[in-house]
Amino acid sequence: MTLVPAAELAARETARWPGESPEYRVARTALLAEEIELRRHIERVAQMRRALPPGAEVKNYSFAGESGPTDLDGMFGDKQSLVVYTYMFGPQRERPCPMCTSLLSAWDGEAPDIRQRTGLAVIARSPIAKLAAFKAERGWQHLPLYSDEDQAFSRDYGAIAPDGSDIPQLLVFTRRDGTPRLFWAGEMGPDSADPGQDPRGAPDLMPLWTILDSTPEGRGTDWYPSLTY
Repeated sequence: MTLVPAAELAARETARWPGESPEYRVARTALLAEEIELRRHIERVAQMRRALPPGAEVKNYSFAGESGPTDLDGMFGDKQSLVVYTYMFGPQRERPCPMCTSLLSAWDGEAPDIRQRTGLAVIARSPIAKLAAFKAERGWQHLPLYSDEDQAFSRDYGAIAPDGSDIPQLLVFTRRDGTPRLFWAGEMGPDSADPGQDPRGAPDLMPLWTILDSTPEGRGTDWYPSLTY
């Protein structure tokens, strides 16, 4: 498909705002062209991800869920894909990671929509009773929480650091041929981080940063989400 150049599409837009200066309009239209290119690049990356060949087979790990024991296969439900987030709330922690909690608080509202298209699971190493108690404290209604009691899944899929601390992971599994396989997992860590930025994937999973990135202050370098304010 031949796409219209982004600068040409940007020039077609007629939005104008009360009192804007000619200088503002020139700069804003130039930015709009870059935003169009960004949208296109995001879609190209998504297409490349969808075109990945089948990944490695996955063992049918066991977990403790809020409704009792389950396994990885059971987390799929009636879906052919499964999104897993490994929550930084290991047994060594009295309280969970504030950054993970901020992300999951946003996901809780989206979970009913997400689960129309894919299975969803949030896995942590703390006992399920501890996870469920924090879920109730936080007021989460929709996130399915699971405890990796023997920590086998967490060890195999990079959710435990050498010092025993937690590592957050986003993993996607498929079950297209009846066999669970790893489809995709985030691989942007400290070794691939750009100077002055926290290691993070792209697109960013957190609506918080999407909103703050639209402000002149941005996300900053001296602020971190908190469990309470």
